[in-house]
Amino acid sequence: MRIVITLDPDVEALVRTTMRARSEPFNQVLNAAIRVGLRAGSAPATRFRQRTFKLGKPLVDLTKALSLAAELEDAETVARMQSRGSAR
Repeated sequence: MRIVITLDPDVEALVRTTMRARSEPFNQVLNAAIRVGLRAGSAPATRFRQRTFKLGKPLVDLTKALSLAAELEDAETVARMQSRGSAR
């Protein structure tokens, strides 16, 4: 079957490089590349499984962790703003 397609320049360069390396015609290299690419996409992906670990009980009380983090961030912002003001 004859079909007209437009290849991106980098794809054409890859096909031509492979063509020279294998001493095969353009259409044979292109057909092989398409076969490999389409077969690879049809294979079912292995399911990802996240490993987890027990870390034990926290060493600090985390009931007010977010408010503590906000206070620390506010203090850092105030210190940064004061250091900019004193640099003038």
